[in-house]
Amino acid sequence: MLLVVTYSQGARTTLRNVCRTHESAVVRRLGRAALFAETELGAFLALRLRAKHGDDVQIERTRPFNEFDTVPESVREAAAAYEDRETASTPYAKFAAGTDHPDPETMRDADL
Repeated sequence: MLLVVTYSQGARTTLRNVCRTHESAVVRRLGRAALFAETELGAFLALRLRAKHGDDVQIERTRPFNEFDTVPESVREAAAAYEDRETASTPYAKFAAGTDHPDPETMRDADL
């Protein structure tokens, strides 16, 4: 998908009009941003917005997030275990201390 983010009132207005006119090319509208289908029409619409509004339009290509392909099993298990914790107010660092779950500092510095 193509993520289009707008940074000015004019670009936002044009994005809104494009989304209304080409509903089939829009996967989702998110206020000042939209996800366009990764088609030639989606690319055309995104590039048209940037041609009209310049740097007020940012275009990024997105990829679906596959947690089983990208995230280590230990992190997936830690997330599930933390959501099943007995006390909702326990911070994750305290929850993970003394367990096999990864600590937040280790996860912060580890790239996926």
